[in-house]
Formats: sequence, structure tokens, C-alpha cells
Amino acid sequence: MKKLLLVFAVFTMALNVNAQIETPQPSPFSKMDQKVGLTDVSVEYSRPNMRGRTIFGDLVPYNKMWRTGANKNTMITFSDDVVVGGKTLKAGSYAIFVTPSEKSWEVAFYSDTENWGTPRKWDESKVAAKVTADVYPLPMKIETFTISFDDLSNDSAVLGMMWSDVYVGVKFEVPTDKTVAASIDKIMAGPGAEDYYAAARYYLESDKDIKQAVKWIDMAIDMTKDEPRFWWLRQQSLIHAKAGNKDKAIAAAKASMAGAKEAKNDDYVKMNMDSLKEWGAM
Repeated sequence: MKKLLLVFAVFTMALNVNAQIETPQPSPFSKMDQKVGLTDVSVEYSRPNMRGRTIFGDLVPYNKMWRTGANKNTMITFSDDVVVGGKTLKAGSYAIFVTPSEKSWEVAFYSDTENWGTPRKWDESKVAAKVTADVYPLPMKIETFTISFDDLSNDSAVLGMMWSDVYVGVKFEVPTDKTVAASIDKIMAGPGAEDYYAAARYYLESDKDIKQAVKWIDMAIDMTKDEPRFWWLRQQSLIHAKAGNKDKAIAAAKASMAGAKEAKNDDYVKMNMDSLKEWGAM
């Protein structure tokens, strides 16, 4: 019995030792980040090797969907909406599946990224974009499947895929011009109401120049007078009170309280009521 227990203990120890041994993955995981114009793009994928095998037309059959790498779905993520093959891909993550042939690949961007390999049941409604890309022969062999970002410009890039002796590229366009134009318009137009409000509140809470805070809060309120915000009016009342403008503080507090009552916000109703009592208006 003791011998049996000893053998069992040794066997258990051997299993524990084996469980702690770490070995290289046959298809190592890779992640690549790239800024294209002002858009952040990343690719996550596993990279199989040729290992003397014939790849396309054999290991990866022609006219049959391939996972575009190994293991879990190859995934591309865009921080902005982009255009692929004339179709808009919303910002987010997509699995990349390809159906290769000798002359071209059909490349699909699939909204479900949680598959191990190709989906068991293909759902065409999850295809966000699909494009056909030409195959270009390479003058040398590429041992490890490789994805790259090529032909970078301010407005576009090419998602490159190469393995064995072929290269395939899919161009995507990013909204750099639109983003820059919007930024220019905003800056050239000057600060918005949100900017004036934030600056005024900061000056109030940080005990800075209260006269400057008055100018900013009044500009913010004036810019939003068609849709007054009772919580902004509350800050306006406090800023004017601190600046010694009692009548304006009372007027702003009354307007804030009216808005708070309409919104059924009891907290702001009470805060304004307390201030009005303090300032002798109630």
C-alpha cells in the first residue's frame, strides 16, 4: 500500500512539473498598431509558418473560406468610421475572413469576432464589407504569415497580407480631411458655450479672477438662452453673488429654480431656495 501511495505521489508531482513547462506556440500571437492620418488602427492575429508545406491550393484550399491566420479570429479595429470598397465600416472591431483563389481573394470584414476559426454558421447580415483584391506573386518565399500596413498616406492605407509567395492588399480610407476640417471650423469659430461654462466654473471653484468668471458664465448662458440649463444658471447665480452682483445672482437663481421645478429636480430647487433666502429674496 505504501509503495502504491509513493508511486501515486511521484506521478502527481510529474504532472505538476509538466503543467508548469512553457513551450513556444506553433502560431505565435501578434498585435500591431498603426496611426493612419488621425485614425488608430490595430490588428491582432496568430501567425502560422509554412514548414515546408504548400500553402495556397493545398493547406489553404482555393475557393474555401480561410480564417486569415490561425487560432482565434484575426481582428482589425478602427477608432473612426472608415471606407472599404466603397462601403462604410463603423468604428469598432471586425474579424477578417478570406476566400482565396489563384488570381484574387474575396476579403470579408465580419462583425462577429468571437469565433475560433471560421463561424460554424455564416451570417451574411454580419458582413460589414466585402471586397475582391488581386493576388500579386512575390519573388521570394515568406515563411511566416504576415499582415502589414502599407502605402500609408493622410487619407488611406493598404492592409497587406502575405504568405508563401503571394501578396494581397486591401485599401481602406480614413476620415482625416473631415476630422481636420471640423477641428479647424471649431477652433476658428472660437470657444463654445461648454468651454465658457467650464472655465467660469473652474475660476469660481479655484477662487480665481471672479470678474473674468462673470464674463465667461454670462457668455455661456447667452449662447444657450434658447435652451437654458438650470444647473448652468445655478453656477451663474453663485458667480454673480461672489462678485457682489446681488440682483443678477437673485435673477439667475430664480430662473434656475424654475427650470429645476420643471425638470422635477428637487435638489436644485432646494439649493436655489436656500440661496434666495440667504440673499433676502424669500
